[in-house]
Amino acid sequence: MAAPLPPDRLLAALRAEGVTVVEHDGWRTHNRNHVGTWGPVVGVMIHHTVSSGTASSVRICNDGYAGLPGPLCHGVIAKDGTVHLISAGRANHAGGGDPSVLQAVTSETYGARPPAPREHQGSDGAVDGNPRFYGFECINLGNGEDPWPPEQLLAIERVSAALCRAHGWGARSVIGHSEWSDWKNDPRGFGMPGMRDRIQRRLGQDPAKPPASKPAAPRYEAFPGAAFFKVNPNSPIVTAMGRRLTAEGCGRYRVGPGPRWSEADRQSYAAWQRKLGFSGSDADGWPGRASWNALKVPKITK
Repeated sequence: MAAPLPPDRLLAALRAEGVTVVEHDGWRTHNRNHVGTWGPVVGVMIHHTVSSGTASSVRICNDGYAGLPGPLCHGVIAKDGTVHLISAGRANHAGGGDPSVLQAVTSETYGARPPAPREHQGSDGAVDGNPRFYGFECINLGNGEDPWPPEQLLAIERVSAALCRAHGWGARSVIGHSEWSDWKNDPRGFGMPGMRDRIQRRLGQDPAKPPASKPAAPRYEAFPGAAFFKVNPNSPIVTAMGRRLTAEGCGRYRVGPGPRWSEADRQSYAAWQRKLGFSGSDADGWPGRASWNALKVPKITK
């Protein structure tokens, strides 16, 4: 289990994975946190909207409808692969599910063996999935005939991998709504086992050889604060940062990177901020928390 990503980290994680994001007004504070807890989270749940049209689908997922107030997910994945963010907190998307499924997702053993009969989904004994899962609604009629364009499937893969990467999860932390609730059939039209294989490959794992146990989360340097960089530090953190920037194709160094903060570091970091989608004063080359967390500078061991 993990604490949910704050809005800026969620946005930075998606952009770092190559997701095209549209931020809708108020998405950072639009949630159902007042009716229950949000987190700790254990995984990602994929849905279909049973609707067509981007604007109308986003509106429904944002506002909800009689008997089920919005937001109905964290993001809406359009046919063209664009992800429309509408919430960063608790959302009405998962509903009740079987405790054994929650346990399997938490331990990342879901899919490793045939699932046990599901007895408590949507009935007495069910566990509420809304505090535990990020939810993404994908625009599709859900009739088995509406196509799933490659761009949309790639976005599902990228969104899922982004959240798994941010939390140190594997692909078995991603499930479909039908795998959670046996009275649901979404997402209909593609198989979640195949999607998990795609996510696992993106994460750099071999889907044919799943890990025997949940891997330890990678360790990264915590954000040292904006003031750290403005005093011209001489630190191995700066070197590690420069190496990551270079690996991301953002290095602007003639010589280096080195431990002393320089104008080349600032220009390289500005290129990284632009790569994440920041602009103007948000891409001035001075590290901020969201862009730093997305860079994932490896922890320096002494």
